[in-house]
Amino acid sequence: MPRVSRLKLPPISAAESIGERVARIRKERGYTQVELADKIGVIQSIVSAIERDVLKLSAEMAVRFAIALEAKTDDLLLPETGKKQPARKASRKVLRRLELIESLPDHQQQTVLKTIDTMLKGLAS
Repeated sequence: MPRVSRLKLPPISAAESIGERVARIRKERGYTQVELADKIGVIQSIVSAIERDVLKLSAEMAVRFAIALEAKTDDLLLPETGKKQPARKASRKVLRRLELIESLPDHQQQTVLKTIDTMLKGLAS
């Protein structure tokens, strides 16, 4: 289990801390803290403590988080360098809904897609 760091190190000059990056990537992938904890094999409070930077992310835990989030360890550990980020993956929530839509008969899929298109047009205006 990760330990709380006793070192008082100056922060790395970055817009996001490691915990904030973990939280952002987790949310982009559509996971709750509980779901991510289950996938990694830890309890939710550890995920929460890492995201709040109360616990430092060990090398082993960084690898476990990266595997669970289908991300590179660099994405979790390295601060933004100003380079343009590659397009993000669709969130799990969106993918789950797409799978449900794809399981419908063709005529029902068309109805759902037309409804979504109409709603998106209304939001864009």
